[in-house]
Amino acid sequence: MKIAFLGAGATGSVFASYLKLGGADDIWLIDLYKEHMDAVRDHGLVMRDHNGEHHIDGFHTAYSAEEVGPVDVLVVLTKSTHTISALSGARCCITEKTAVISLQNGLGNDLDLEQFVDPKQVGCGCGRIGTVLEGPGVCVSKPAQGIVNMYIGPVAGGEIAAAACKFFAECFLKGGLNAEYMEDVRPALWKKAASNSGFNTVCAVLRMTMKQVYEDENALGLVKKILKEASDTAAALGVAENMYDGLVSDIPKTVASYGDYYPSLAQDMLIYKRPTEVNTLSGAIARFGDIAGVETPVCDVLSQTVRAMQANYDKLYKD
Repeated sequence: MKIAFLGAGATGSVFASYLKLGGADDIWLIDLYKEHMDAVRDHGLVMRDHNGEHHIDGFHTAYSAEEVGPVDVLVVLTKSTHTISALSGARCCITEKTAVISLQNGLGNDLDLEQFVDPKQVGCGCGRIGTVLEGPGVCVSKPAQGIVNMYIGPVAGGEIAAAACKFFAECFLKGGLNAEYMEDVRPALWKKAASNSGFNTVCAVLRMTMKQVYEDENALGLVKKILKEASDTAAALGVAENMYDGLVSDIPKTVASYGDYYPSLAQDMLIYKRPTEVNTLSGAIARFGDIAGVETPVCDVLSQTVRAMQANYDKLYKD
């Protein structure tokens, strides 16, 4: 099975590593980060996780999709803000038999994929895992312990997407990542997006790590309000009933696993000063809330705050 990762930074490199460790043997990494692609091509990929350090050889690398050609599975791991442009440049990889799987953060990514392929070719996965690219050829995986780290499955029940997602779940498990295949992955997508929205948005606005947010009563209160708004919206849409209790019970495990970590949206805002994925996280919850007739005041305000800040990086007060 020929697999290509469209976007092979920290997260793409980690997921590709687990697939390779689990038996997938024809994996292409596509990324504009030339130094990283060259290091992986010449020296292999080093992936560190709680089980130690893994040196993984045999990846193919490319700077653009045009170098790869048609594939059996195209994994999309670009920032959600770049999905449409990235897939437009990767049409050469896609046939009517290609499964296209989004492992991106947030909600609504499958709708972007469906602009390029039949919905039955579309799968989605949601990973509950922290990732870091320490440098060219070196990535770090920080999976939360004691929980499933990857739920994956088709969105519209198609056989092409289902076969690819089942294969991925098997390889992830064999490779050391706790994964689970789901016939209907939407409840897991909503649960992941809700969890991400809480800590990502609050950490970014307050400029705090997950552990610091967890230890502050008011900050944690904001996270829980986001989780409640997401749960109420998912219930109103008929996706899942009462996600809230499970989301809150998972917080201590998540913080224990990578509490000193700035989540991806906070990294984008505080470190890299680049556009964030807020519109697929708390912003998406707010938009779906409007559709479902559910009030989402905390998601509304915090999402608007993030958008205002990222539009004015050069004007923000500097310590």
